[in-house]
Amino acid sequence: MKSSELGLSPMYRILKKSGAERVSDESANELRRVIEEIAESIAKNAVDMSTHAGRKTIKAEDVKLASKQFNKY
Repeated sequence: MKSSELGLSPMYRILKKSGAERVSDESANELRRVIEEIAESIAKNAVDMSTHAGRKTIKAEDVKLASKQFNKY
């Protein structure tokens, strides 16, 4: 099992702020796993866009553009 980049406490807070009355450990862990998976995908796409543009630095617009596939609105 690989270590996580994100803490569990923020996951509990996110679920509570979203209206959950009670939050199980499993749900907090699953939310963390899903968020990290999405973040890794966005980061990889942002790196590809930066490289394609001939830059070593990832800019905010790279991340915004890479995250478009996850936006519902």
